[in-house]
Amino acid sequence: MKEDIYNRYALYLKEHYGQRVYKLPIHIAVSCPNRRNGSKGCSYCGEKGAGLERLSDAFSVEEQLKQTMGYIQKRYKAKKFIAYFQSFTNTYMPLEQFYEYMKQAVMENIVEIALSTRPDCIGRPYLEILKEISQKNHIEITVELGLQTANYHSLKKVGRGHTLAEYIEAALLVKQYGFHLCTHVILNLPWDTELDAIESAKLVSVMKSDFVKLHGLYIEKGTKMAEQYEKKEFEICSVEEYKKRVKLFLQYLSPDIWVQRILGRAPQEDTLFANWGQSWWKIRDEIEQEMKAEKSYQGKQFHYLGGSGVREFLV
Repeated sequence: MKEDIYNRYALYLKEHYGQRVYKLPIHIAVSCPNRRNGSKGCSYCGEKGAGLERLSDAFSVEEQLKQTMGYIQKRYKAKKFIAYFQSFTNTYMPLEQFYEYMKQAVMENIVEIALSTRPDCIGRPYLEILKEISQKNHIEITVELGLQTANYHSLKKVGRGHTLAEYIEAALLVKQYGFHLCTHVILNLPWDTELDAIESAKLVSVMKSDFVKLHGLYIEKGTKMAEQYEKKEFEICSVEEYKKRVKLFLQYLSPDIWVQRILGRAPQEDTLFANWGQSWWKIRDEIEQEMKAEKSYQGKQFHYLGGSGVREFLV
């Protein structure tokens, strides 16, 4: 049995960089190809994108980094940081503009640039820019891809605008360039089941994602999904079901992957539904306690690769 029930991202950062490292969220004036021609994008996506708690894009990248860095340095005596381009699709812009934003993130004490994007919005020209920034400044790169689910029917229902093929291509490209890959997954989309949670874990593992970030679905006010929720067009699974899906996901997840989080959070004033009205850390702690009691751990069911069907002949 593993010493811990899953690979914690905080431990990875400490081992990799030799000390605690803090993420500095950055918000830039960028949108998403899914919001063109009057569309509001994915049915669950609000006007602020994924970053409900961040500084305004009225501040430059440098100003945002300096302001947040100064606060964290003073409070935690931190010395190393990750510049995190968080909201919306941070590669959805002309290459020249993308290059300028990346250059602005190169500052003293920044050891890594992490940027969140869509699988259909990453290609070699953008990765070449990241490669240049990385090599010139000795900064590591992490690309975060929003897969959300391996259920392509659910992807269509939430209006993602891409399928599994785009995720697979983007993940392969990111790994070819030697960058870190982080995959975002929502485990309780209304049309998903426990089998989808398992299949999502398998897909993330096969693509050799370095990190995974799990989200519980929350319903943000003003979204298409909020309208559907108020009309009772779908049901959200119970918190007990969500916890079960997390445990299944982790059991089928490669033991080489680091888990950045197993539950997200959102301000109450912005949402109609978030974490079943409970604190995120309470649900997280319950998941961990249940896994320990059940003698469950990350990778316990990770025995489906490497030609499992002919394993009896390979012993």
